[in-house]
Amino acid sequence: MTQRRLCRFEEIPEGGGRGFRFASGPDLAAFFVVKRAGALYAYVNSGPHLGTPLDFLPDRFFDRDGRHLLCSTHGARFRIEDGYCVEGPCAGKSLRPALIRVDAGDILLGD
Repeated sequence: MTQRRLCRFEEIPEGGGRGFRFASGPDLAAFFVVKRAGALYAYVNSGPHLGTPLDFLPDRFFDRDGRHLLCSTHGARFRIEDGYCVEGPCAGKSLRPALIRVDAGDILLGD
């Protein structure tokens, strides 16, 4: 994968997230980035149960108390730090991490 600029670091709110989509149809690539305690975490936006996106409403990735990532389709809850499913139909499975880095304030996806 080539490197893509997603957004500026400050555009991801603390305790919030942002989704990104590239291409469409069979070439669709969907990712999301969340920020918690100043750290960024990125995952492929596809739940391990049936492959549906986690956010039913755009950019809504956390459960009500902000403790876990939430699949809005199946109610599965995932640890933010490693994407491990702690509750729901895919318990014991994990979200696929996405490789990001911050360069001069820009969040970059890819190698």
